[in-house]
Formats: sequence, C-alpha cells, structure tokens
Amino acid sequence: MLVDDAMTLVPSIPGRRALLGLAGAPAAGKSTLALRLVAGVNARLGPGTAAYVPMDGFHLSNAQLDRLGLRDRKGAPETFDVDGYVALLRRLRADPRRPVYAPDFDRRLDEPVAAGLVVPPGTPLVVTEGNYLADDGPGWDEVRDLLDELWYVDTPRQLRERRLLHRHVRGGRTTPEARAFIAASERPNARRVERGKQHCTRVVVPGD
Repeated sequence: MLVDDAMTLVPSIPGRRALLGLAGAPAAGKSTLALRLVAGVNARLGPGTAAYVPMDGFHLSNAQLDRLGLRDRKGAPETFDVDGYVALLRRLRADPRRPVYAPDFDRRLDEPVAAGLVVPPGTPLVVTEGNYLADDGPGWDEVRDLLDELWYVDTPRQLRERRLLHRHVRGGRTTPEARAFIAASERPNARRVERGKQHCTRVVVPGD
C-alpha cells in the first residue's frame, strides 16, 4: 500500500523531518492522495506524525495576476511564487522544532489564504503536492533536491479533464468558458507537467 511506503520515510531519529512530494497534471488527484497518505500515516503511527502542505497556496493573488496580465494563464508556472514555495521547503527541512505556517488555497474564493496551514513542531513527515514539483524551469528545478521522494500521479487525460470541467463550472464559469480555459491553459500546463515525470522516483496510477 502507498501508506506503507510513505511510512518508511518517517525518520527513526527524533528531530528529523522527511518531505514527500507528489507531482502531476491538473486534476490528477494529487491533493486527494496527499490527504489520504497523511490520514493513513497518522492513523497507523499516531496523530501529528504527518502533515499536508500544498503548493497551491503559492498561487499569485488575482490582483497580482491582473497586474501582470496573467489572469487567463492562472495555473501556469509563472503564476506561482516559486521562490516562496522553495523557501517554505527549506524552512521545513531546517528546523523541525518550530511551527511552520504556510499559505493555503481557497477554491471558493479562487485565492491564496496566508498562514492557512501550520506544520506543528516535531512533525516528522510532510506531504506536499503540486503541478510543477518535477519541473526544470527557473526556481522549480530547486524543488526536487529538497524532497526525500517525489511521486508522479499519472491519471488519464479524459478523467482529469472531466474533473477540471466540473471544478471550473462549480467555480462560476459557464460550460463553454470552462472548456475554453481547459483548452487554452490547463491542457498546455498538463503537457509541461508530463515532461517532468522522468525526474520522479515513482509513478502512481489510479487504483494503486
């Protein structure tokens, strides 16, 4: 089971912390898997063993995207604060004895929320996930060296795009607007994400 494999990453020496990353295209199921891994590890090894920190909290705000003219590219690599995300990973590795606050992302608001999450002191395993954890672009290429393992969540395109359509319609777009956004932004982003699969330590497919 994947939970068993995640458990093997938990350091046996107190005061140490491991980071497990999950990469994959938009709507591959990364956040669902990450939350299940955290819940499974905590159920087996005790509450507070694992915590969840998504990359999505480092989305630029809609105001910044408007300023940069990138609102219609939301979700592309340049619409994230990659330096902030890398700095967070470094903090998580550097001092497990202090609480580390991290931004979350509110899909209802379609905006990041500052300090929406916290990794408590002494948490030995952090699971993080996002589209570009295996990317080679500037800034993103630093992420892999900060992770103990990086798994690629490989989900068929048809299933992902059905999920994306539902997500965008639920978020307020009409069905034609959602389909247009998927074609113009989500699909190119997915192709870029897929190029990073070769850098991952493991490929996870639905049903694993």
